[in-house]
Amino acid sequence: MDFKPSNRKREQKTSLFLHEISNLIRTLALDEPALSKVFVSRVKLSNDYGICFVYFSTFTDKEDFDNAFEILKLYKPSLRKALAQIVHSRYAANLVFLYDELKEKEREINTLLDEVVKDLPEE
Repeated sequence: MDFKPSNRKREQKTSLFLHEISNLIRTLALDEPALSKVFVSRVKLSNDYGICFVYFSTFTDKEDFDNAFEILKLYKPSLRKALAQIVHSRYAANLVFLYDELKEKEREINTLLDEVVKDLPEE
């Protein structure tokens, strides 16, 4: 992987956002039990760093995310403010919460692979 200085800086900033948002969500989960059923799986920043796409996954199914999403919408302004204070950026990134379908597909593939392995004849 070719890391130019701008790519390295972008990766560092993305990693920082992932770490800090995860910590903030974990802290909120102490007061909001529905948030303990979801976790931040990845973060993607827009080219100008103005939008931070926060992808969530669950330990069970999408219904847990739907419940947590309603709570996340309520806390969005305070999360954005807290993140701006931690990251020390010129502008606070707008947070967009999304369900991470990649994790869901990964689970499906793993389930299919487990079934294939189970059906293989033993040697």
